[in-house]
Amino acid sequence: MAMLTVRNISDEVHRALRARATQRGHSMEAEVREILESALSPKGRVKLGSLLADMGKRAKLSDGEFAVFEQVRSKAPARPVSFD
Repeated sequence: MAMLTVRNISDEVHRALRARATQRGHSMEAEVREILESALSPKGRVKLGSLLADMGKRAKLSDGEFAVFEQVRSKAPARPVSFD
Protein backbone atom coordinates (compact mmCIF):
# COMPACT_ATOMS: atom_id res chain seq x y z
CA MET A 1 0.00 0.00 0.00
CA ALA A 2 1.04 3.57 -0.59
CA MET A 3 2.12 5.92 2.17
CA LEU A 4 1.31 9.60 2.47
CA THR A 5 2.96 12.26 4.61
CA VAL A 6 1.08 15.50 5.23
CA ARG A 7 3.14 18.43 6.47
CA ASN A 8 2.26 21.88 7.80
CA ILE A 9 -1.10 21.03 9.36
CA SER A 10 -2.27 23.80 11.66
CA ASP A 11 -2.36 23.09 15.39
CA GLU A 12 -6.12 23.62 15.33
CA VAL A 13 -6.67 20.97 12.65
CA HIS A 14 -4.29 18.59 14.43
CA ARG A 15 -6.17 18.98 17.75
CA ALA A 16 -9.54 18.52 16.02
CA LEU A 17 -8.30 15.41 14.26
CA ARG A 18 -6.93 13.97 17.51
CA ALA A 19 -10.23 14.67 19.29
CA ARG A 20 -12.28 13.12 16.49
CA ALA A 21 -10.09 10.02 16.43
CA THR A 22 -10.37 9.65 20.22
CA GLN A 23 -14.17 10.00 20.12
CA ARG A 24 -14.39 7.23 17.56
CA GLY A 25 -11.82 5.01 19.22
CA HIS A 26 -9.42 5.27 16.27
CA SER A 27 -5.80 6.19 15.93
CA MET A 28 -5.22 9.48 14.16
CA GLU A 29 -3.86 7.56 11.19
CA ALA A 30 -6.98 5.38 10.97
CA GLU A 31 -9.18 8.45 11.26
CA VAL A 32 -7.37 10.21 8.41
CA ARG A 33 -7.78 7.08 6.24
CA GLU A 34 -11.51 7.01 6.97
CA ILE A 35 -11.90 10.72 6.22
CA LEU A 36 -10.06 10.39 2.90
CA GLU A 37 -11.99 7.28 1.87
CA SER A 38 -15.36 8.84 2.63
CA ALA A 39 -14.43 12.06 0.85
CA LEU A 40 -13.18 10.32 -2.28
CA SER A 41 -15.73 7.53 -2.64
CA PRO A 42 -19.10 9.01 -1.75
CA LYS A 43 -21.96 6.64 -0.98
CA GLY A 44 -24.27 8.18 -3.60
CA ARG A 45 -21.96 7.37 -6.51
CA VAL A 46 -23.48 4.90 -8.96
CA LYS A 47 -21.07 2.35 -10.34
CA LEU A 48 -21.32 1.39 -14.01
CA GLY A 49 -21.93 -2.31 -13.36
CA SER A 50 -24.77 -1.54 -10.95
CA LEU A 51 -26.30 0.90 -13.42
CA LEU A 52 -26.17 -1.60 -16.28
CA ALA A 53 -27.63 -4.39 -14.11
CA ASP A 54 -30.49 -2.10 -13.08
CA MET A 55 -31.16 -1.18 -16.72
CA GLY A 56 -31.27 -4.87 -17.60
CA LYS A 57 -33.80 -5.58 -14.85
CA ARG A 58 -36.03 -2.74 -16.04
CA ALA A 59 -35.94 -3.87 -19.68
CA LYS A 60 -38.05 -6.97 -18.88
CA LEU A 61 -37.01 -8.87 -21.99
CA SER A 62 -38.96 -11.91 -23.06
CA ASP A 63 -37.16 -15.27 -23.32
CA GLY A 64 -37.07 -14.88 -27.10
CA GLU A 65 -35.59 -11.40 -26.91
CA PHE A 66 -33.00 -12.53 -24.39
CA ALA A 67 -32.09 -15.53 -26.57
CA VAL A 68 -30.91 -13.12 -29.28
CA PHE A 69 -27.97 -12.20 -27.04
CA GLU A 70 -26.84 -15.83 -26.94
CA GLN A 71 -27.07 -16.05 -30.74
CA VAL A 72 -24.97 -12.98 -31.47
CA ARG A 73 -22.53 -13.21 -28.55
CA SER A 74 -19.03 -14.26 -29.52
CA LYS A 75 -18.09 -17.63 -28.02
CA ALA A 76 -14.36 -17.04 -28.58
CA PRO A 77 -12.26 -16.79 -25.43
CA ALA A 78 -11.31 -13.27 -24.38
CA ARG A 79 -7.83 -12.16 -25.42
CA PRO A 80 -5.59 -9.77 -23.53
CA VAL A 81 -5.45 -6.25 -24.96
CA SER A 82 -2.37 -5.50 -27.01
CA PHE A 83 -1.05 -1.96 -27.25
CA ASP A 84 1.48 -2.73 -29.98
